Amino acid sequence: MITLKGESIYLRALEPEDLEFIYAIENDQDIWEVSNTQTPYSRFLIKQYLENAHQDIYEAKQLRLAICQDADFPALGLIDLFDFDPGNNRAGIGIVIQKEENKGQNIGSEALGLLIKYAFYNLNLHQLYANIGVENVASIALFTKFGFEKIGIKKDWILIHNKYQDEAVFQLINKQI
Repeated sequence: MITLKGESIYLRALEPEDLEFIYAIENDQDIWEVSNTQTPYSRFLIKQYLENAHQDIYEAKQLRLAICQDADFPALGLIDLFDFDPGNNRAGIGIVIQKEENKGQNIGSEALGLLIKYAFYNLNLHQLYANIGVENVASIALFTKFGFEKIGIKKDWILIHNKYQDEAVFQLINKQI
């Protein structure tokens, strides 16, 4: 079981008790535009996902962790490594903080820093990438703070409110490897 501790938050493995939290996030249509979700998820599907969340990243090709502030367990957000490619030592990275009142409190920044460190020093990844809508100024600022560089633009990539928007690809190379 993975637990990564920071100064004011920690990242932990998903638990069965996270069912309602994940259900709320996965079915929040305001987040769908950044998560590439197109349809709602049932509690049954999320329960099945949680039952398999113990799979090793090498088997599942994904690592999803809950972002928490205290030992009482409640999750504030999720952070993921996805499209894990051990042959090329890379993965995508994404983060979501559920409630507006928890944004702008350094929670996302601390979580991202912890997961980057884990990915580079525990998984020995050579690079991480993030796909971010060009109008998502807060996410762009967060990722560039950690040295992610914009390497390209996918034109008219995402459809939001009947309008196509560009999506930028950001990359962080592990210079230690």
